Amino acid sequence: MEKTYKILTYGCQMNVHESEKIAGLLEREGYTCTENDFADVVVLNTCCVRESAETRILGNLGILKKTKEQHPEMKIIVCGCMTQADGAAERLQKRCPFLYAILGTHNLDKIPEILSENERHTHIEVSQTYAVKEDIPIARTSGINAWVNIMYGCNNFCTYCIVPYVRGRERSREKKRVIADVKALVEQGYKQITLLGQNVNSYGHDLIDKNSDFASLLRDLSEIDGKFRIKFMTSHPKDIQRETILALSSGEKLSHFLHVPAQAGSDRILKLMNRGYTAREYLNKVDMIRTIIPDAGLSGDIMVGFPTETEEDFADTLRLVQNARYDNLYTFIYSRRNGTPAAAMEGQVPISDKKHRIRELIATQAIVAEKQAAQAVGKQFEILCSEYRDGKLIGETACGKAVVFDGKADLVGKFFPVRIIKHKNSKLYGVIQ
Repeated sequence: MEKTYKILTYGCQMNVHESEKIAGLLEREGYTCTENDFADVVVLNTCCVRESAETRILGNLGILKKTKEQHPEMKIIVCGCMTQADGAAERLQKRCPFLYAILGTHNLDKIPEILSENERHTHIEVSQTYAVKEDIPIARTSGINAWVNIMYGCNNFCTYCIVPYVRGRERSREKKRVIADVKALVEQGYKQITLLGQNVNSYGHDLIDKNSDFASLLRDLSEIDGKFRIKFMTSHPKDIQRETILALSSGEKLSHFLHVPAQAGSDRILKLMNRGYTAREYLNKVDMIRTIIPDAGLSGDIMVGFPTETEEDFADTLRLVQNARYDNLYTFIYSRRNGTPAAAMEGQVPISDKKHRIRELIATQAIVAEKQAAQAVGKQFEILCSEYRDGKLIGETACGKAVVFDGKADLVGKFFPVRIIKHKNSKLYGVIQ
């Protein structure tokens, strides 16, 4: 009888790619993916960056408990960042004794072995050994797009962030392995390849080969034969080097889009966050990027309501957003994460203040994004078409601008020129040339 699996993924692109690895492991063992609620194996690949993610995960576990009562042989596995935090696995086992297994972020490769044991008690395996594991099969699920890990972990210890505690310190993959992965993906027909790391700008710092920095990796990848595009995320502003931006400007296969999370525009708050730069230093990096790559697309992250943030601090953040001129901005309300220094800080900001600040931030960015979109009207871009939806094609420029236009579904996965004819708010609309 056919064995089936279902994976529920929460969080960032790193988790999306890790779910592809989980799927690859299960398919190697003869399991077939299903959307049926009564799968033989259900895996929740979790996130703990924000409290809302944990709340949603626990809610879904409550639903799965009822499903398992109807299908007792169902095996429910919880893995990922949420389980790696200190004591989290034991607390989860106590709350959800019906779980088959609880695995940490570095134990995903154990899933086939654990499933074969057919144990009747919750199997807990949360390793504190952060090794780079190669040769895990991958069942890719992102169409013409593919993800490639170039490094894992983070050394920055921003005071609001749990990631270094659950992902460990930075570990870079060997450059030759990354290049081999990208070559193979290009040969398989993938058109957009995204390099993943918590801080890609730190790539290679821990490798013996000192020629394996991020700029040299980008240059080597841009020399691979074929028509494709390389993107990456995410970047820590303090580690962006001029050499990296020069590499981006000269490599025709390298995207001119950068995600550069500022988090705040107040120097006082940035220091409390342990971000390692001032607002002026951040904007100087933005100016450098736009000087070397005039058509660069830029997105960022901004958080409101960090402990002790005042209206004056928030005003500084609004000024930074206006000066940075983001094409896209991801906005967040600060969420307390147990185990981080910020969670214990005095001066937690009332939720009412957080809500009015996030509304004002979103409104400010909407004005900025509309101005950025207006500047694209009348220009022609090379588009990689990624999707056909509701009778329309959706593609992306080399500088990360999403464009909607008319055309046939068989254009998905192809490059061609598109002229921007109008914008509506921040959205761009074009015609094929």
